[in-house]
This record gives sequence, C-alpha cells and structure tokens, in this order.
Amino acid sequence: MPGAKITALGCYVPPHVLTNRDLERMVDTSDEWIIQRVGIRERHIAAPDMATSDMAVLAACAALNQRGIAGRDIELILVCTVTPDMMFPSTACLVQDRIGAKGAWGFDLVAACSGFVYGLTTAAHLVKSGAHKKVLVIGADTMSRIIDYTDRATCILFGDGAGAMLVEPSDAEEGFLDFLNEIDGSGGEALKMPAGGSRLPASAETVAQRLHFVKQEGQTVFKYAVRKTYEVCRELLQRHSLTASDIKLLIPHQANARIINAAADRLGLREDQVVIDIERFGNTTAATIPLAARDAIEAGRLKKGDLVMFASVGAGFTVGANLWRWTY
Repeated sequence: MPGAKITALGCYVPPHVLTNRDLERMVDTSDEWIIQRVGIRERHIAAPDMATSDMAVLAACAALNQRGIAGRDIELILVCTVTPDMMFPSTACLVQDRIGAKGAWGFDLVAACSGFVYGLTTAAHLVKSGAHKKVLVIGADTMSRIIDYTDRATCILFGDGAGAMLVEPSDAEEGFLDFLNEIDGSGGEALKMPAGGSRLPASAETVAQRLHFVKQEGQTVFKYAVRKTYEVCRELLQRHSLTASDIKLLIPHQANARIINAAADRLGLREDQVVIDIERFGNTTAATIPLAARDAIEAGRLKKGDLVMFASVGAGFTVGANLWRWTY
C-alpha cells in the first residue's frame, strides 16, 4: 500500500488589515487587553466583493503553481469551510470550475476549526487506498461575514484567509503517519452560529436578534481546547512510542495564544517546537494550519525529514491531530 505525502502548499490572505487599534474605535476593548488575552495584533479582512471561493481559488492556484501542475491534474477537491459562498452548490464545485479541474470530484467538509486536519486525514486515506493520486485540500473561511462587530468577546478573534495543500502518493515510510480525530456533540452549544439552518431559518426575528453571527462561551471553549489538544497529541505520540523531544514542530490551530502555550507546556514542548502566528492573522478557522505551516517553511523551521504534528479543536466540538514526516 502506498503512503501519502504533502507535495505543495499555497496560501492567500486579503490585503486589508484590521488592527487592534481599529477595533478600539469600534467596541469597548484595547490593544493591550487583546494581546494579553489572545495574542492577536491584527487580522486580514476580505473586501465586500470577495467570497470564500475567491480566496480558496487563489490559495489553490498558489499550490498548483508551486507543484508545477494544472488544475486538470487534480482528481479530488476538499474545501474545508464554515463560510461557504452559499448553502449550495458547494464551494468545492465553484473552485473546481474556476481552476479547470475537469473530471475532478469534491465536496465541502464542515468541521469548523478542525476542518483542515479532517481534510488532510480524508485526503491521506484516499491516496493511501490507491483511489486517487492528486487530492487538493483547501481550508478557507471568510469569518468577517459571520462576526458581530458589536460583540467585543468575538470580534477581536477572527480574520479571513485560505490555505491549500496537495496530497500525493509516497513511500510508506514518509509523509502521513497517523491521525486521531474525535467529536463531542455535547459541546455544541458552546460555540455556534444559531440561525440560518433548518432549525432557525432566516427571518426578520433572527436578523433582529443577531443570531446569524458567531456565539461563544469563551471559558468553556478555552478549557476544552487546552485539555483536548494535549490529550490527542499525547495519545498520538504514545501510539508511536514518541516523546515531545522527537517532534520538530507542533503546528496547532491558531485560536488563542494562551490555549496553544498551555497545551504545549503540558506536552513538554519547548517554545521553538511550537508555531504561533496568530499575532498577524487572528483565527482564520480552517485556514490557520496551512498559513502557520507556510510561515514555518519560510522561516526555515520546517524542512524535509522533520516530524510535524498538526492539531486542532473546533466548534462541535471537533478535535483532531495528524502526524506527518515532512517531505519537501
């Protein structure tokens, strides 16, 4: 049975930047408080005429260009998002058409902040099975469309962006090594967008009550994210008789710098073993891990042969971790 490896990475963030100073003029908050509590200084915000599919296409094209292939070479497209252009058709359909991936199939994967990890898990197994040779995994979210900029608890957290990775066959000893994914639906009330689905379809009342925006119980999410990030990473390492010192990098979902640091401390990881770039991008939901991986590569922190772990916790609750031997 073949293995699966990541062969290309492309990212996109919109040029407009919303700083903490900007937010100070919008809600009752401060630059100092935001940095202290979540570690964010700025986030990128899409222009009004830019949708999730637009960012996904730009990230996908960057990955294809890096690999030196065309859209027609792609066999499967997974778009991980909670902010699709519309309920249907899927964002994957829109991306497929625009990148010219004739003959490809695909779908949207909804796992909130764990979306990209779930997408990589799915892609790796489809490649390892021999079903496909080129699978494009895209994490893209335009979170600014579903954020209430009168709610100081949530509007400071999120930004917009997209990232794409190409997964292809490899020797069994390299690339994808293992995964551990979980869901815990008992936490569904802690982080959600209440309206817009079949439970609460859009109405004058849901709009007036601002139910089409993200609602979060911050302390509940924080405690769960620290505990589960630690637990899934620990178990994945133990499966392979590995310790923290064996890992070159942990690239976690970028939701809150304090969550990342607390989980890393419990795992026994040094500061130089953990990638944190939330300061510049905020929480871009499904795009945070590819963006952080790109930063690690550009800084020379992630190289061929390194053992890297991706980890995430998201609304649902969704939980996931992947272990990879980096291959380029």
